[in-house]
Amino acid sequence: MIPIELKKSFEDIVGAHNYDDSKAGRLVYSYDATPQFQSLPDAVIAPKNTEEVVAIVKLCNQHNIPIVPRGSGTNLCAGTCPTEGGIVLLFKHMNKVLEIDEENLTATVQPGVITLDFIHQVEEKGLFYPPDPSSMKISTIGGNINENSGGLRGLKYGVTRDYVLGLEVVLANGDIIKTGGKLAKDVAGYDLTRLFVGSEGTLGIITKAILKLIPMPEAKMTMLALYQDLEAAAKSVSTIIANKIIPTTLEFLDQPTLKVVEDFAKIGLPTDVKAVLLIEQDGPIDIVKRDMSSMAAICKREHALSVKVASSEKEADDLRTARRSALSALARLKPTTILEDATVPRSEIAKMVVATNEIAEKYGLTVCTFGHAGDGNLHPTCLTDARNHEEIERVEQAFEEIFIKAIELGGTITGEHGVGVMKAPYLELKVGKEGIAAMKAIKASLDPNNILNPGKIFAKDSRKRVVISR
Repeated sequence: MIPIELKKSFEDIVGAHNYDDSKAGRLVYSYDATPQFQSLPDAVIAPKNTEEVVAIVKLCNQHNIPIVPRGSGTNLCAGTCPTEGGIVLLFKHMNKVLEIDEENLTATVQPGVITLDFIHQVEEKGLFYPPDPSSMKISTIGGNINENSGGLRGLKYGVTRDYVLGLEVVLANGDIIKTGGKLAKDVAGYDLTRLFVGSEGTLGIITKAILKLIPMPEAKMTMLALYQDLEAAAKSVSTIIANKIIPTTLEFLDQPTLKVVEDFAKIGLPTDVKAVLLIEQDGPIDIVKRDMSSMAAICKREHALSVKVASSEKEADDLRTARRSALSALARLKPTTILEDATVPRSEIAKMVVATNEIAEKYGLTVCTFGHAGDGNLHPTCLTDARNHEEIERVEQAFEEIFIKAIELGGTITGEHGVGVMKAPYLELKVGKEGIAAMKAIKASLDPNNILNPGKIFAKDSRKRVVISR
């Protein structure tokens, strides 16, 4: 626990009402959206501005108190679980859109801004912020930046890092640095902006971000292609890209996922097919129509049973919402839902889907697969029960084989969820010992006392997921 004199110092910085070390308050922030991980922090602190963040960080660095910066806790790698105690830093007061600059097509925001709220504010001005993680109704911009979040529109528009132009960051010693700016070009020194994006709060605490905006697309169309063959659906994805068409969204759902999502959303999704592709294109209306026609023809050539274009924006939005609700729908079926993300080159999607199904069958597990097929990012999701220790052992073995298979196919262990604690045991599979050493050297130089989100990214001895209590 935090000593009384230090507690008083923290309260002097943020006010007593923004410091909480009650059992109930600590319990609320002892876990995130990741199953099987829980650890009580020593206190929860909500600063109101950058100056308060600096003062908190300096105190923590002086007394070797861990700091876990946290958004809404929607991440799926235990990245915001305070596994080593310390302070959870909340940004509920730092939640303002400070500026939307229409001349430079940028926005300056604080880390606690809710993603969808920000998107709506931008769209009111006829502008567009493409990153759209499934959790965007509650996730924060700061959390998105720390995890380098993706989303359904990632194929055409990229992920969060592609829209971060500049940052204000508080380092572990309390220094403030500013990277980038409202610039189309900037090659002055190392690209520190990209270093901090996706660093999961282990290198610095983001207190402000300058984000790139683009003009709102003129038109949008959505269609659903149905298949009785998983490989045919996967082949359609690579064929669409090979024909030099880059759709906004190209999503894949297998039959088990379809059944659960339809039971949850009740919008008339077909459940008697093996897979569906949800395809969307935006841009000038003539180009959208041309691309949709071409993609429909490709899907039919690749043996789609049917291809149907949404007849209204409501129908299209229902389809998008159903896809975003996949995790929520699946989570209703078993006490524990473990959603992973393994990414492969899109040309290898068919092999990855088949391998995932074979691995699930080998270990006697229920695994549903959906994901961003257009960029090769699949989400194998295991429905299980953490109380069944024998089954959890099989789950661990299955996911390790899935990660190894992804690497064999030229892929990676995570495309958008991050490493955190869950993927830390497998990071060496992707980057090697030398890569781990280089990353640790960066961490040690910026955070020599290891106070910033310690225990994340770099593996402990065990590869097992564990419930950690404090």
